[in-house]
Amino acid sequence: MRKICYVVTVPGTIRAFFVSQLNYLNENGFDVTVICSSGNELKELLDEKIRIITVDIPRGISLLKTVNAIKRLYHIFKKYNFDIVQYSTSNATFCASIAAKYAKIKSRNYHLMGLRYLSVHGIGKKILKLVEKISCELSTSIECVSKSNLELGINDKIFKRNKAVVVWNGSTGGVDLKRFDVDKRSEYRNEIRSNYGLHDDFIFGFVGRITRDKGVNEILEAFLQMETSKLMMIGSAEGTQTLNQELYRQSLSNPNIIYTGKVPDVEKYFATIDVLLLPSYREGFGNVIIEAAAMGTPAIVSDIPGPIDAIQSGVTALVIECQSVQSLIEKMNKIQLLDYVEMGRRASEFAKQKFDSELLCEKILERKKGLLG
Repeated sequence: MRKICYVVTVPGTIRAFFVSQLNYLNENGFDVTVICSSGNELKELLDEKIRIITVDIPRGISLLKTVNAIKRLYHIFKKYNFDIVQYSTSNATFCASIAAKYAKIKSRNYHLMGLRYLSVHGIGKKILKLVEKISCELSTSIECVSKSNLELGINDKIFKRNKAVVVWNGSTGGVDLKRFDVDKRSEYRNEIRSNYGLHDDFIFGFVGRITRDKGVNEILEAFLQMETSKLMMIGSAEGTQTLNQELYRQSLSNPNIIYTGKVPDVEKYFATIDVLLLPSYREGFGNVIIEAAAMGTPAIVSDIPGPIDAIQSGVTALVIECQSVQSLIEKMNKIQLLDYVEMGRRASEFAKQKFDSELLCEKILERKKGLLG
């Protein structure tokens, strides 16, 4: 049985993107190991045969913790002698690529979910770029989650074209069409709207961390200039300190803006809103776009690598200039005048055809077998 190991920094990454493919690989001839900072919350999601190992990989900058993580990963890789080590997220990738190289793992696969340096400036950007280049140089193969990020990495000289691919149509885990079932749209929509006392209102929605890099400042500034709609902000408030605090304060007291916090049944909220807003500064792909699409909800997204691969411009979504409040206002007004219900129907069909997680799992299995020669 071939042995494969997935390394990420935090268990939330596994939970959000990799559960279905890990279980699928486990069912189809692979001995699967997962390494992250904590495994308790993954035990109920992953098959009991999947090994979970805890390694404290730092999320921020810590030289001592980074060195310790590399040493620990090296010993684990030597002990289990994996056929493939795959790593995702910046810090886990840096540590695992070094450890796997020195442990003489033959197939070192970087699952590149985005380029973190895109939203950084000055010396910080140069450092993050260097870290990416080192990780890519130490890897034997690179899987980008979107075609536009692949082209960006090549153009920025982060890696060479002959080393990188996009599996099928991109994304990390695709979209689970059993969970994000458009046939339940009306049921979910009525349930959540009733809970919040919303009925015939036109509702824009944001799903993700409430943080600057997701374009939340632009969303708030644009919406506060509008009068005839509602806004649902769905997600963790862990990044609110990065926002324009005056805008944030105004939004908290605005009766037309609803902060829901993080929700366990996000599929119901995708069905509740009329249009998803994702004016993000950087994304590897933008899974929320295809999840919303699967539920019949079109989007307004930034013209950046990642999101542009998750849509058909003018058909399933509208595209805005990144960090432009005026562009966002124009498209928010425009989409209310279009047949956004039909856009949602087309978005649902697009998601089904291009990003079905079951089909993606099959493609990933083929890819892993290919890496083994």
